[in-house]
Amino acid sequence: MNLNTDPDPPPAVHTQADCVAALRWGFEAALARGARQITCVSPHFVDWPLDDPALLQALSTWLRLPQRRLLMLAASYHLVPDLAPRFTRWRRDWSHAVLPWLAPAELASTLIDELFDDSLVCVKLIDFEQGRGFARRDSRLRHGMEREIDAVLQRSEAGFPVNTLGL
Repeated sequence: MNLNTDPDPPPAVHTQADCVAALRWGFEAALARGARQITCVSPHFVDWPLDDPALLQALSTWLRLPQRRLLMLAASYHLVPDLAPRFTRWRRDWSHAVLPWLAPAELASTLIDELFDDSLVCVKLIDFEQGRGFARRDSRLRHGMEREIDAVLQRSEAGFPVNTLGL
């Protein structure tokens, strides 16, 4: 990941591969812009590139800066440990700055894959399986996405614990 330049957004999102590329662009653009917060929303984070070593390294570098946080909201995190074991281990070291929230059951079905920062970057994947969505820089759109997610976050609870207790 090149964090020195603010990359151009992908021209279109028409496939699942385009969706992953849009998410990668969202992370890269937010990190390059020096965002203080990146918000990631997904029903389950199954198709996200969370286990990518380059992404984890870039996020580590970014989280070392003051007042940075990665906010996550999901309907469920139960598949993440198996599909993204590197991310799961990495998150333990960054639990003070990675804030995973669990949407309440009545709102969980409304979640779609989204990534936005605190400035301009917004990625909205309306249908990941069919490859429909967009990635762009748009402060008005990003603000609307943030308002929608804030309404869900207000009713959410902490999720995806760093350590799971077994009996």
